[in-house]
Amino acid sequence: MEHPIARVLPLLSPAHLDRDFDYLVPPDLDAIAKPGVRVRVRFAGRLVDGYLLERLTHSEHSGKLVKLERVVSGERVLTPEILKLATVVAARYAGTRADVLRLAIPPRHARTESGGAKKKSAEADVAQEDSTDISPDVVSPDPAAAPEAGQVAEPAVSFDHTPWQRYIHGPAFITALTQGKGPRAAWQALPGEDWPRRLAELAAAVVGQGRSAILMVPDQRDLDRVLAECVRLLGDSAVGLSAGLGPAARYRRWLAVLRGTAQVVVGTRSAVFAPAKNLGLIAIWDDGDDTYAEPRAPYPHAREVAMLRSHETGAAFVAAGFARTAEIQAVVDSGWAHDLVADRALVREAAPRISVPGDSDIALERDPVARAVRIPGVAYAAARAALKEGAGVLVQVPRRGYVPSLACAKCRTPARCRHCNGPLALPDGRARHSDSQGDAAHSPSCRWCGITEAAFRCSSCGSRALRAVVIGATRTAEELGRAFPGVPIRGSGGGAMLDTVEPGPQVVVATVGAEPVLPGGYGVALLLDSWALLGRADLRAAEDALRRWMTAATLVRSRGQVIVMGDPAIPTVQALVRWDPIGHARAELAARAEVGFPPAVRMAAIDGTTDSITELLSAATLPDGVDVLGPVPLPDGARKPFSSGDSPAEVERILLRVDRKSGTHLARALTAAQAIRSTHRSDAPLRVQIDPVDIG
Repeated sequence: MEHPIARVLPLLSPAHLDRDFDYLVPPDLDAIAKPGVRVRVRFAGRLVDGYLLERLTHSEHSGKLVKLERVVSGERVLTPEILKLATVVAARYAGTRADVLRLAIPPRHARTESGGAKKKSAEADVAQEDSTDISPDVVSPDPAAAPEAGQVAEPAVSFDHTPWQRYIHGPAFITALTQGKGPRAAWQALPGEDWPRRLAELAAAVVGQGRSAILMVPDQRDLDRVLAECVRLLGDSAVGLSAGLGPAARYRRWLAVLRGTAQVVVGTRSAVFAPAKNLGLIAIWDDGDDTYAEPRAPYPHAREVAMLRSHETGAAFVAAGFARTAEIQAVVDSGWAHDLVADRALVREAAPRISVPGDSDIALERDPVARAVRIPGVAYAAARAALKEGAGVLVQVPRRGYVPSLACAKCRTPARCRHCNGPLALPDGRARHSDSQGDAAHSPSCRWCGITEAAFRCSSCGSRALRAVVIGATRTAEELGRAFPGVPIRGSGGGAMLDTVEPGPQVVVATVGAEPVLPGGYGVALLLDSWALLGRADLRAAEDALRRWMTAATLVRSRGQVIVMGDPAIPTVQALVRWDPIGHARAELAARAEVGFPPAVRMAAIDGTTDSITELLSAATLPDGVDVLGPVPLPDGARKPFSSGDSPAEVERILLRVDRKSGTHLARALTAAQAIRSTHRSDAPLRVQIDPVDIG
């Protein structure tokens, strides 16, 4: 008797084995060997995991076929849509489907799966039986165009849509969602907007049409807020997915999405692969957050995967936030997505009053050193006034701890060692901070060679004065405690992060990204050490600084005050003062296009040893017009492409740059080169990243 055939994708790491293989299905497995199930197969003499893709009547392979070893579970965990998405993502990021599927599908938890099997509805069973083939050639509907202006239709899940009328195309957008269309928008949330509630309303609009939604947020704090709003609107049909869940809880919720009992997924970056049925909306909040960049191969970015999934399925797409990235501005300029913004009059009404010390001649006459000192008199005065009125004061600092580095007090050039050019720092971390005259408490020493610099002189201006570039949260709290005796001083950052604080007069010192919510809003926010964020050697330094500042500023009530300590002539500071994230994103995009950086171009970063990089490039047929940049040292803070036990002497980086039209060709060339390299069994460390967040 002839056995039926199963086409299987083994989960193998080598790039040249990223293809399907045919296996025989023995009679005892015939009933449960369905497309989408996990299987175990024998490959090159060893047992490996895999997914059954489809059932065949015959095989094109002329040789002898081996049998499936076993079906791990009858649960059909790999859906046709997720396989299609994995194929597209692997092609986009020069990776393999196996690597993408490891990110997309969580490890099996047998007890959870068997315990929940009885709860699977008959409707879900029928839907799975209808799918007999999950090959990657599934045809997807074309994405719907942006909606025309119109009135809001009453959704099946009712909610108050009045807040959306504050946005120019808000009513039309809600109408399109409730009609089952797939609009795509870049939503610029108003200052002070209850954005978790707004995202939940978007999800409710599509759930009312019998479709599902995926809402992505950067971290657990945001996940808890959005999930709470979704539960209020939609009840148990909303679940949260994050890496912080235990294996059982995460798999239980993931199965609820797969089986269709959960229609709304709120999660971090991995939620972009959630197996939501009949996807109607995929939204991402604050896409500039670096947690959306996957640290595992093939290193996809959740924002890009979300846009790919929206394009493949025709689902609505929303990139939301107070600020805007150059990547989202690029898709708006291309017409793929459209602006969802409020009128400037509403923005001015909702935004707090934002100012910069010494931003005018009159201000400089009143306080001549306003731009030189860390916390000028006008900032202390504003904080005292807010505390007197019973309001809270938020102080944002770039780092936690004490003085991390030094710079010239006159021109702020980083203080460097004369012997090795390493950074200078005070030997005693708790030394008194230098005042505006720059008198350090002790002689600084080099962090690299340890030599003490007893007679420092700035290499740019010749000044002998030093000052701390950044004073951390702990030292800032001590200074403010002396300035405001009797006022509670609270800290938020690191392992002691606060989600909320109780109303009342208090000073909250928070590191960037750890600012707690105060019900009713803060009266004043002081954004310290702006040059620490703007001066980072990073492509996205200005964009990230504005995003961080705006996030803190939105915690201030509409009639409150935000004071940013920085140079008023800097465009990023001016964008904050005007509350103009779109204008800043346009300028960022234009600047990157001028110098040839993403998203204006496609770029691949190849990290490894000299030999491994040379081996890859020699095997690659690169597109015409490619620019090869480097080699350069691996950027500070970048993860190395190997385990700690086999560290080579030197790791470097090569950048390959092409225009956007040649991006697909570049990815294919690097995929093919990695396949050739894997056939040669080369084990030298190497990593390929397409459009990495950290370019250096």
